Amino acid sequence: MTGRLAILACGGALPVALAKANPDALQVCFSGVPHSLGAGAQEHQFEKFGTLFEALHGAGVTRLVLAGNLPRPALDPAAFDAVTMALVPRLMAGMQGGDDALLTTVIAVFEEQGFSVLGAHELLPDLTVSEGFCVGPVPDDLAEADAVRAADILAALSPLDIGQGCVVAGGQCLGIETLQGTDALLGFVAATDPAFRPKAPGVFVKAAKRGQDLRVDMPAIGPGTIAGVAAAGLAGLMIEPGRVMILEREKTLAALAQAGLFLAARTV
Repeated sequence: MTGRLAILACGGALPVALAKANPDALQVCFSGVPHSLGAGAQEHQFEKFGTLFEALHGAGVTRLVLAGNLPRPALDPAAFDAVTMALVPRLMAGMQGGDDALLTTVIAVFEEQGFSVLGAHELLPDLTVSEGFCVGPVPDDLAEADAVRAADILAALSPLDIGQGCVVAGGQCLGIETLQGTDALLGFVAATDPAFRPKAPGVFVKAAKRGQDLRVDMPAIGPGTIAGVAAAGLAGLMIEPGRVMILEREKTLAALAQAGLFLAARTV
């Protein structure tokens, strides 16, 4: 589908990379949400979907991508416009589920307005890597076994819409990513009393939930993830090929080399 692209941006490096690759795209940010786009980004409010839809249609937008980090925003019901008010029951129902349930509802809302919702990986194919990708030390048999265990845990939790990351060491689960995110998980593992940790260093596994719509909230790692893995004393990271983004790749690979960690893509 052709037509003008809009980048609906939140925090982090991904919206910036998309804007650089698509200079003619309409850039949209949201009130109260930090972002790294330039001054030309249009600011909108989450409480006013009607105004946002009008602006997108008026700018000739037919395609859009939602990108960046966004904690669930605090909304002011007094500021809702009529369109948002009509959407509230659906959005509230989505919020009762996990992130994927809410974001699937948001995608449906935009599609009903005639927009084609794209994933960042469709616009920037180099964000993901293929099966067999590996940098740094080659994972040993223990690391491979820990990765399989972590992947099994994530697969079991997928029907509950929980978790894109898991840490396993010596076959023992040290933590699962929940609403607080990857940094919180790795921080928790780093703070774990050594008496409770197996002698094996452990592995962080990042993978998409089964059945997840990858157009939004596709799992991602970046330089900050590498710092967290290193601080947690793990041996490295295993990611799902084609379904996890590597943000700021050059910085991420440099951080891996500096920390002496491995990064591998495996279907586990």
